Amino acid sequence: MLDIFITSRVRRKIVVVFAKYPDFKTHVRALSKLIKEDPGNIQRELQRLERGGFLLVSQKGNTKIYQMNKQFPLLKELQSMVIKSQQMSKTNKADKSLG
Repeated sequence: MLDIFITSRVRRKIVVVFAKYPDFKTHVRALSKLIKEDPGNIQRELQRLERGGFLLVSQKGNTKIYQMNKQFPLLKELQSMVIKSQQMSKTNKADKSLG
């Protein structure tokens, strides 16, 4: 369902992780392992999400640490969309297994 609104697969995965776990903090390599995507693609999408105000970045040594911007104006709506999308996905899978 989210693929209608967020066309980038990598960006969609990143948004889902941060929307579901707003206290989550990570760096590119750890996120790459978590969502099983190329670090270069992840880095590009993280930069876009940072420029859009969705993510905040801090520096720890030479490593950038990304976290959710809890002041992001659309945060509650986005979290609601993620939850509903996942619920619909589970329902659709259950319906297909019955048919």
